[in-house]
Amino acid sequence: MILSDISVTRPVLAAVMSLLLVVFGLVSFDRLALREYPDIDPPVVSIETIYPGAAANVVETRITEIIEDRIAGVEGIRFIDSKSEDGRSVISIEFSINRDVDGAANDIRDRVSAVLAELPDEADPPEIQKVDSNEDVIMWLNLASDRLSVPEITDYASRYLVDRFSVLDGVARVRVGGGQVYAMRIWLDRRALAARGLTVADVESALRAENIELPAGSIDSEERQFTVRIKRSFRTAEDFSRLVLDQGDDGYLVRLGDVARVERGAAEDRLFFRGNGVPMVGIGIIKQSTANTLEVARAAKAEVERINPTLPDGMAIEQSYDSSVFIEGAIREVFKTLAIAIMLVITVIYLFLGGVRAMLVPAVTVPVSLVATFSVLLALGFTINIITFLTMFVIGSIGKGNDVFLFVTNRPIVHMGWVNIKSSTK
Repeated sequence: MILSDISVTRPVLAAVMSLLLVVFGLVSFDRLALREYPDIDPPVVSIETIYPGAAANVVETRITEIIEDRIAGVEGIRFIDSKSEDGRSVISIEFSINRDVDGAANDIRDRVSAVLAELPDEADPPEIQKVDSNEDVIMWLNLASDRLSVPEITDYASRYLVDRFSVLDGVARVRVGGGQVYAMRIWLDRRALAARGLTVADVESALRAENIELPAGSIDSEERQFTVRIKRSFRTAEDFSRLVLDQGDDGYLVRLGDVARVERGAAEDRLFFRGNGVPMVGIGIIKQSTANTLEVARAAKAEVERINPTLPDGMAIEQSYDSSVFIEGAIREVFKTLAIAIMLVITVIYLFLGGVRAMLVPAVTVPVSLVATFSVLLALGFTINIITFLTMFVIGSIGKGNDVFLFVTNRPIVHMGWVNIKSSTK
């Protein structure tokens, strides 16, 4: 009762304290991250290994099974989920809830590093990372053009648009989804190879040996210094067609164009993205863990409005998916419900107390206490989400009316279904 006594005997001090709580609460509210649900990540670690050109069954036997057997003995594993597809192996390991995800990831890295020698030389090193819900895309933008192909759209997005969205406040990373990256595709003719006594390994060796760009030292003089490098001479399909594979007994040079068809195309043309039947490329916005989802989405939409007039003819960016719409709607409904609850609490108290003066105390303390709660949320590292708002709603509508301001009267009070009989010395 010390706080209540001070508030009664020193009303000016109580008013100043309430104003300070409101100010700190509003400042904290502006700095809190806004999410739909709390930032709770399960202890999950993923292992992704790329094996270009390998079939799914080869990836399963040469990579997935080897890694699974090695990591099976790590402490705290609940289950292991693996997926093997053409050129790619993905293994997800979920640990028990009390397992530290950083320690689990380190244990997985130690186990995987021991089997690197058993993996194929052509496979990329396994990528091990913690699964984080903050890596989810909060907004997808579609980039489409009626004049450019999908590889050309992908190249334009990677060159000019990714950097534009990456520099926005609160953006952690930008994904390009459904894109097709340019690559030089070589279609070998097995009959032509057999006729010249060559194999696929000979073609691969020639490509690795010739299609390189290396530093060649420097040239120094008394006044100048020049850096020398070996320039790569293979840039177009015609250049690759002239690549020498072998030399016959008669001195004839066997070139790549004699045993294969070379063309510039997409590295993987079996994956594509369409919207309403139109080929397009997706631009995914991933926010920082402490960023406000609504502010990041608004900044991305504003950037789209600035970019669209500068795009080439026939190209446009359209919005496809926006998770901030659901968050904004949910938070709006929570605010509305919270305001209705406060009004109902004040109305019930007025009806039972029968006086405006007695009703003013809860009418002031309820909003002050709710706004001041944001300071506690910021200090504890919480976020604004549906769960925290629900907690504030329950405490604000029940706790305040039951325990804080019932000292103003000595009459029996019935509030929210509870009966409290308190006497006051006033």
